[in-house]
Amino acid sequence: MMPLRGRSEELGKLLEALRAASNGQASLAVVSGEPGIGKSALLAAAVEQAERQGFLVASAAAHQTDNISPLASLAPALRAGAEPLIGTDQFLELASLNTQPLWLAERLADLIGRRLAGVRALIVLDDAQWSDPLTAFVLRVVIARLPAANLLWLLATRPSPGGTTDQLIEAVDVPVRTIPLAPLTADAIQDLAADRLNHAVDPSLAVQLASVQGIPFLAEQLIAGLYLSDSDLSAGLIEGVRRRTGELSEASRDLVRTAAVFGSDFRLEDVAALMAAPVARLAAPLEEAIQAGLFTDAGSVLRFRHELLRSAALADVPPSAQRALHGAIANQLMSAGRGAAAAAPHVLAVAQPGDATAVATLREAARDLLATMSTTAAELIQEAFDLTRVDDPLRAEVGVDVVRVLLAAWQYDRARAFADDLLSGTALYHGPITPDLQATIRLHLAPYQWASQRLDAEELTAPAASPHLAERLAGYRALTGQETPSSVHDPVAQALLQVAAAERAQVDGRYVEARDLYAGARRAENGLGSLPTTLVEVGELYCRAEADELSNALERVRELMTVGDSWAGPQLAVLRARLEYAAGNLQKAEEAANSGLRWMDQLQVSGLATAADQVLALVALLRGHLTHARKLAGSDATIGALLAIADGDTKAISRLAATPQDFPERIAVLLQADALEELSRLSPSAAGRGALAVVAAGNDVEQLAAAVETVRTAQRPLLLAQAEERYGRAALEAGDRNTGVPALERVLDSLTALGATAPAGRIQAVLQAAGIRRRRWAAVPPRAQAGWESLTPMERRVALLVAEGHTNRSAAEELVVSASTVGTHLRAVFGKLGVNSRVQLTRLVLERFAAPPNT
Repeated sequence: MMPLRGRSEELGKLLEALRAASNGQASLAVVSGEPGIGKSALLAAAVEQAERQGFLVASAAAHQTDNISPLASLAPALRAGAEPLIGTDQFLELASLNTQPLWLAERLADLIGRRLAGVRALIVLDDAQWSDPLTAFVLRVVIARLPAANLLWLLATRPSPGGTTDQLIEAVDVPVRTIPLAPLTADAIQDLAADRLNHAVDPSLAVQLASVQGIPFLAEQLIAGLYLSDSDLSAGLIEGVRRRTGELSEASRDLVRTAAVFGSDFRLEDVAALMAAPVARLAAPLEEAIQAGLFTDAGSVLRFRHELLRSAALADVPPSAQRALHGAIANQLMSAGRGAAAAAPHVLAVAQPGDATAVATLREAARDLLATMSTTAAELIQEAFDLTRVDDPLRAEVGVDVVRVLLAAWQYDRARAFADDLLSGTALYHGPITPDLQATIRLHLAPYQWASQRLDAEELTAPAASPHLAERLAGYRALTGQETPSSVHDPVAQALLQVAAAERAQVDGRYVEARDLYAGARRAENGLGSLPTTLVEVGELYCRAEADELSNALERVRELMTVGDSWAGPQLAVLRARLEYAAGNLQKAEEAANSGLRWMDQLQVSGLATAADQVLALVALLRGHLTHARKLAGSDATIGALLAIADGDTKAISRLAATPQDFPERIAVLLQADALEELSRLSPSAAGRGALAVVAAGNDVEQLAAAVETVRTAQRPLLLAQAEERYGRAALEAGDRNTGVPALERVLDSLTALGATAPAGRIQAVLQAAGIRRRRWAAVPPRAQAGWESLTPMERRVALLVAEGHTNRSAAEELVVSASTVGTHLRAVFGKLGVNSRVQLTRLVLERFAAPPNT
């Protein structure tokens, strides 16, 4: 390999990143610069160094035609080498997920993570500005999922503000190194030339090299005779290529010029068909072009050695000839069955406003790409719309396609803005706004508005629309809380009304009824305006879990997170987090909630962040991580009350009775609050009946025993532990150690196994106070020696009261203890928190809570 000249500083940064990868710190490096500046050479040098150090290297380059094939840019890197990152069977499995980008990205992250366990790796993507949309999305997900891998991601790109790499840099949370490449110094250019010539540069060539202005590609072309230094940069390359092609045979010149119109990549058989020449007759002309340094043979396709060479060759094709060739190429690709998507770039090169054939081809291409390349489909359908005239009736039809495709690409805001413009009589469309057009567009938008809680009843009307459309709009108005139609005949409208009824039943706690309504709606016929099936099932599964079907619902939601609609990933993750928490699987609940938050960020939706944070805060509370729980709580009143109780404020228990209907494991919270009235209003379920019986039993040991058995059938370990704790405590208070101690020991063992160390510590203290001794108490880790977490509940309560302005005497009255006891606790607080005055303590508490602590 030739030495890398003039890039020691840039290569040093990449070597530093490789060292970090060796130490388990994944990072992203982005090399940027104009065409010909030497990005590929720097990447090649980094690859050579990585291979010398024993790194597994996976490398690929994106191409301009990648945007019509899913994962086309990244796939070669995944499959390259004798030991590829992804095996054949695994790759075929990934191909089946092309229509579900989130699941594909997650699966790919798992596969790469396993493959790289204990392995140092470098993954390279050159010309990343041309990455297909799926590759761009997958990179964001996979890089975020593997922050601790021994891995360096290395991308090269042309400057493209707001493009793929800029979006990637903003999205990932691993260290990022941006390495812009400036032109080489004159000395570096001279050294590069000497390397290529294998001898010193003579004075006349040295003068010519000064004209390349530090661009190494042009220096190499000057040496190869493909650049003339007596012109400006662009013209010099054109003249150089022209001179070189002038030395070729006429057939080779025709091949080069025709291929330049095809693009940077082309198939020889396609060029041969366009030139009406047998492929065999082009073998010799092709070899001439390769020897001239213009083409490289990549096996399945041929490529110009550099995009700048293609541009130079294209300059010799007159514009009129280019247009004619693009049209002929489009027709040929369509006739050969290569598809509208392959023909689309050539159609766009020649299409004029009002070209109905071009519009039809672009619409077909958008339809073909919608399932796997929705972002590309969105751009193509927008181009088709722009080609229709503002007064053409077809424009409205294509406009509906634009809305539909944008929504399928999850670009709701763009679709909504376009729809509003289309329907408001702006310059976008001068044709008639018929009731059916208005209803159709609103029905395309409505499912996404429902999913993101943005339905507006005022928009869901279209007077004089066709009956089936009017009924569907009425169904959506019912989903906003408007009056439900007395009768509808359209099956889609009937399903919408079922979901509206299910939502009302769910809010009222009638979970069995809601479950059945959701299930009926999910099985209904689909059509324009139908709600996303996966999201309807999310509602059904939530209700199933609340109706004594927790294990089945949890199994199904786990399944949906691999086979359901990946656009519903955040909703599925949050539902799974809630159900895992209900089942006592704290680690899995935490993982699901964090996945949901990550996917919300990746899909740019945030409506469920509060629900995910609730689960994370509850898990933190059970583990005794109060600081973390407080950070997650925000203004959540229930979490705030639970934190206050953990800090020693027993009065806060009364606030738990106001816990909202949709709070995770609300029954357990109401049980803690002794909220008899609220529990009595719950929908009948084993959990609800059992919790109500526990509260109603008071301290009656026999009644508590029966209530515990009812709770046991609900298969909710945390709720059972709460009920059995009451039973054990009541038995101890009644003097029945033979009943109370075993009950509390079962609770302790259960909570320990679940990782709920905070309540386990409380049970352990009760058992120790009862004289129970174990050789080893495994439930509770040692209490912190300093900081807020080191305080006992009473010490926290004293600290909070002092921060609120209480004296020792008034705090003692509040806590029903002596003033000297308060003083003892306060001295302990000062020592553990490292403060020596009430003012310092108050400042620390205010900084911690940011708001009044017990409100």
